[in-house]
Amino acid sequence: MNPIIEYLTGMDALTDQVVAMDLLIAAKSGVRNYAMAVTEAGTPEIKEILTRHLVEALDMHEQISTYMAEKGWYHAWDTTEQINLNLNNIDTALNLPTL
Repeated sequence: MNPIIEYLTGMDALTDQVVAMDLLIAAKSGVRNYAMAVTEAGTPEIKEILTRHLVEALDMHEQISTYMAEKGWYHAWDTTEQINLNLNNIDTALNLPTL
């Protein structure tokens, strides 16, 4: 989308929020995949490598979720607030002007 149109419609912040949420979802998937891989590792050396990657993936997830929480985009511990945020984002998306 055009940056000027994003700014005028208020979509610039929402776009950042969507990108951050996509990154958080990818980080969660990475954590899950590494955790599964650790349990399937064939040798102690591979298990050690995968465990290091799992710890790094967990750190990345924490950094992303902390960033999003600081921005007010993610309320992991307050589901009511998260649901309200999601509903507001849905309303914003549904009320976007069509070009």
